[in-house]
Amino acid sequence: MNIWQPEPGETLLARGDVTFATGEAMRVKGMRWFRDTERKDIQNELPGWPEGPVYTNRSDGSSVARTVGKGGLMAVGGIFMAVLSAAGGNLSGGAFGDSGSDTPDDRADEVDDFPVMWAAPGTLARTLPWQLDPGRTDDKHYRTHAIVTDRRLVIVGLPYYKKDSSRIEDEVLWETPRSNISKVDPRDFKDGRDFQLTFIDGSWCRMRSISRAKVIRHLDPSLELIPVESLSQAQKDAVAQFLATARAPDLAEPFITRRPCGHYRAEALVPSELDAFFGANFRDLKMNADGSKVEYTDYHPEDL
Repeated sequence: MNIWQPEPGETLLARGDVTFATGEAMRVKGMRWFRDTERKDIQNELPGWPEGPVYTNRSDGSSVARTVGKGGLMAVGGIFMAVLSAAGGNLSGGAFGDSGSDTPDDRADEVDDFPVMWAAPGTLARTLPWQLDPGRTDDKHYRTHAIVTDRRLVIVGLPYYKKDSSRIEDEVLWETPRSNISKVDPRDFKDGRDFQLTFIDGSWCRMRSISRAKVIRHLDPSLELIPVESLSQAQKDAVAQFLATARAPDLAEPFITRRPCGHYRAEALVPSELDAFFGANFRDLKMNADGSKVEYTDYHPEDL
């Protein structure tokens, strides 16, 4: 076991699966591109990257894709599906009910093209590791995780053993200080698993995660960590009660965040439940300023 650990005084906030996203509209289904700011393909310019798939997007119902290089993958789609979905409509709905959207937010980048990297020369997005690309790795045997702390974002890679997902052998692939992240935005077309991470130099990447909610809420640059000692006595009592009833024998030290809506969130990771597929598990409590529990009917989007 080789589990990544934060430095002394550094707070681990979240860990979840992450890869570059994949197109869902039929013109770009199963595809992704790495672009400069003039929309030119730059994957052959990225330092240290092995050869990977080269895609041609479909148009007007055609289904054309070619792959080259080691590990190239063939992108194939049905013509009748392309006709129905050429405009970007979702035929089956989001994978998590209302979490997805049938309507693209940006047709140019979600239907006509599907960049997962947008980066001028010398920008931060170009330094991201190639292991994030599903076209260059095999997720049946290898996973990439995003680890978020109060100081930095770290990308690790690890072998995946389906019969033993508790086996963790982390390799650090990339990291950057949180101060290099300017914003993080959910992208809901189509299944609600994507998000766009924008860096301070204007470059960005589009990621996908089954664990999107826990990853992006802790990547939000406006995240405010609250020292436990600064809580009111009622809030401290609520946190103590939460920890006592959390049903996990090895809870990590809890951390407190204040959401933009004014609600507080107490959260504690569970080391024994770390999973090579999904990442870290946690227990949490959402409470008001007076220490009372926030009922589900009173949740705000930022609480999730």
